[in-house]
Amino acid sequence: MNILELLTASTPILAVFVFLVILRMPATRAMPISLLATIVLALLVWKVPFIQVAAASIEGIIISISILWIVFGAILLLNTLTNSGALDSIRAGFSSISEDRRVQLLIIAWLFGAFIEGAAGFGTPAAIGAPLLVALGFPPLAAVSLALIADSSPVSFGAVGTPMIVGVKEGLNEGSALAPSVQQALGDQSILDYIQSIASTAVFIDLFIGTFMPVILVAMLTRFFGENKSWKEGLQITPFAIFAGLSFTIPAFLVANLLGPEFPSIIGGLVGLAIVVPAAKKGFLLPKEAWDFTSSPKKTVRNAEVSKAGMPLWKAWLPYILVALFLVLTRLNVLPLKEWLRSVKVGWSNILGTNISTSFEPFYLPGTIFIVVILLTILIHKMKKELVVKTVKESAMTMVGSAIALGTAVPMVRIFINSGINESGLMSMPMELAGLVSHTVGDGWPFVAPLIGALGSFISGSATFSNMMFSLFQFSVADRIAANPQVILALQVLGANSGNMICVLNVVAAASVVNMVGKEGTIIRMTLVPMVFYAGLAGVIGFLLL
Repeated sequence: MNILELLTASTPILAVFVFLVILRMPATRAMPISLLATIVLALLVWKVPFIQVAAASIEGIIISISILWIVFGAILLLNTLTNSGALDSIRAGFSSISEDRRVQLLIIAWLFGAFIEGAAGFGTPAAIGAPLLVALGFPPLAAVSLALIADSSPVSFGAVGTPMIVGVKEGLNEGSALAPSVQQALGDQSILDYIQSIASTAVFIDLFIGTFMPVILVAMLTRFFGENKSWKEGLQITPFAIFAGLSFTIPAFLVANLLGPEFPSIIGGLVGLAIVVPAAKKGFLLPKEAWDFTSSPKKTVRNAEVSKAGMPLWKAWLPYILVALFLVLTRLNVLPLKEWLRSVKVGWSNILGTNISTSFEPFYLPGTIFIVVILLTILIHKMKKELVVKTVKESAMTMVGSAIALGTAVPMVRIFINSGINESGLMSMPMELAGLVSHTVGDGWPFVAPLIGALGSFISGSATFSNMMFSLFQFSVADRIAANPQVILALQVLGANSGNMICVLNVVAAASVVNMVGKEGTIIRMTLVPMVFYAGLAGVIGFLLL
């Protein structure tokens, strides 16, 4: 690549940081400008045919519709629970567990978020967790950024293991079959057994990273959102935070090794909740003084008061329980529901005569599950028609900015990824960038492998897509430098997890749910350092294992 080609390949990445992070432009302005720049450079410098650019843009619009459906469902669910009075009861219920905001954060963002990630993935934990934290009184910026940071370790096994059993498996293919170099390395070992060994390595490394993510969460909470701007106030509950970390990572480790990559996050999240919630109620490893955003006295609503004046706690939580239950039931291969829901597809094959195809399964999307639960909630909570209409209108109005941001961000990403069809003799932009880095780094590749995974999530919007994009590349580099491909692929998986924190599509979607459209750059600045920590520590541990 020459300098101009390097600049072109870097445009989607540079544009996000320059416009969103440095210039602090709202995504509704930054992403259309970035899309325009990407289109012009792809056509003139990368020499991607116009028809390929147009097809990739259409693909992006179709994908963005599926994301917007999830976002709308999450917003509508939040507003429904707010207007029905359920969130008042939920807020009081958390006070009965602990009035300490640090504890509430770990239960909702870390453990409940891990369970939702395991069941649904694809940005759903932040879409559910962030508004719930806001409803409890967390500042919107804290809710979104910390929910995104918490959704890191569980991503390896999100959506019932999709990043592993679809992302890595498909990523090691050339065409419809395993790449010859991979098949040769596997010998008599099946690809599914190999995937499980990669999952075991990834979750082993994550025992030393994910366990400490709750410490980072509580430290950032008190430092950036507390009255005293103190790291110390967060670190005061380090023993409890590590306890919460281990309550997820150890069960996830055992499940990944014993059962495979489908259920570590689901079971890890559930086991973690079963351990941590009773411990928090008893004050286990917690300081005597609860921490809040301000030191001023506040009135807390007790369960007794709620039962007299408001909704019973079980009834308030029922919609979230139904969401979790339906997500699990529709993701299990042993039940026919998954096959039925996935049988209906909306999409376009060979768009405009190109090799680009895309589709989504409307009934299988988490957004549809949200809508079903909302309809049940309206009946169970006995909401009046006027209130329902008001709720729908409020939710629809908040979607305008999200539609603009996602409707331009996703096409930009798809042009970037589909740039391998060109008249310049170059590979696709992400592969050229990764190749340049690999030639430069050499034997230091274990330090870089997670960053490539993070790059994939950042630009594609999904750890699954990152693994599909870079798994074969990572395998080839490992082969060239005589490193263990299993470890390098595990680092790819963990890097993809970390990229989830700064992925522009996740950030835009989560910001939309808590009415923070326009503040995406601020959110990325909050999540960038934890992302570097996660990917960097994975690289160090990976280097020591080789």
